[in-house]
Amino acid sequence: MRRGRAYPRRADVVIALPQGTHGGHGVHGGDLVAALPPTVLAVVAVGYVLLAVRRGREPRGWSRWRTAGFLTGVALVVAAVTGPVAAFAGTDFRGHMLQHLMIGMLAPLGLVLAAPVTLLLRSLSPVHGRRVGAVLRSRAVHLLTDPWIALLLSVGAMVALYCTPLYRITSTGGLPHHLTHLHFLLSGCLFAWVIAGPDPAPRRPSVPLRLVVLGVAIAVHTALSQLMYAGLLVDVPVPAEQLRGAAEIMYYGGDIAELLLAFALVSTWRPARAAGRAGPGSSPESGPGSSPEAFPAGPASRYGR
Repeated sequence: MRRGRAYPRRADVVIALPQGTHGGHGVHGGDLVAALPPTVLAVVAVGYVLLAVRRGREPRGWSRWRTAGFLTGVALVVAAVTGPVAAFAGTDFRGHMLQHLMIGMLAPLGLVLAAPVTLLLRSLSPVHGRRVGAVLRSRAVHLLTDPWIALLLSVGAMVALYCTPLYRITSTGGLPHHLTHLHFLLSGCLFAWVIAGPDPAPRRPSVPLRLVVLGVAIAVHTALSQLMYAGLLVDVPVPAEQLRGAAEIMYYGGDIAELLLAFALVSTWRPARAAGRAGPGSSPESGPGSSPEAFPAGPASRYGR
C-alpha cells in the first residue's frame, strides 16, 4: 500500500449499503447465505459426535480429547463467521484478519487433530472402508497432499489475496467473500493434516521434510506481516491504523498457531534409533499418520483410536 494515498474506509462502504444486505444480496438471500455455514458445521459436528459415541462403546473406545478438539474447531469457525467477530470484520480490516486466523489456522488444528478420517474408516463397513482407502491412495490425493502443494494452497493463496487486487474483489461480499472463507478453512485443514495429521496417510513425507515446509510457512507469514505493517507491496485499501493492527494479528497469532502445529508434529515423532531393530517393511522413522500400512485393504475396524 502506498503511503499518503487516500483510500475509502470499509466502514463507509458498509454503511452505504441498505440495511440487511451484504454485497448486493437481498435481505432474505443474504440471511440464507449467512446461515448456511453454521448450519452445515452443526450437522458435521453432530455427525462426528454420534460416530464418536458409537466408537466409544467399543473395547478400544474413542478419545474424548479428539471429540473435544473437533468441537472446538467447529466452534471457532462458527464464532468467526457469526456474531461480533463477523460484525467487526465487516467494518474493520483487523476483524478480517482475526477471521482469517480463526478459520484458516486455529480451527484446522482442532479439526485435523480429531482424526476424522480414522473415525470415518472405523465406522464404515469393510467394503466402504476399502473404497475410501482406494480414493485416499489415488494419485490425485497424493499430489494434493504433497507438503509443497499444501503450502502453496494455504500460505501462497494468502500472499495472493493481500498482494494482488484479489482482496478488493472478495471484500465486496457475496459469493467471492464466502468462497474465500471456504478456501481458508479447507487449505488450512489440508496443510495441518499434511504436517501433523494423526490419520494414516500413504507415502507421507518424512518428519524432517515436514518441519522444513512448516519453517517456510512461518517465514512467509513473518515476511508478509512485516510488509503489511510497513504498507509495502500489499494491495489492501484500508486506513494505515487498521493495516498495522491486522499485521500484528497475523504476526503474533500466526506464530502461536504454527508453534502449536509444530508441537503436534514433534510430540508424536518417534525416530528409530537402530535400523536393525525395525521389522520388515518398517519405516526408519515414525510420526503422525506415517504408517507404511496406511489405508490397507483389510476391514476398516483395524484402525485404532
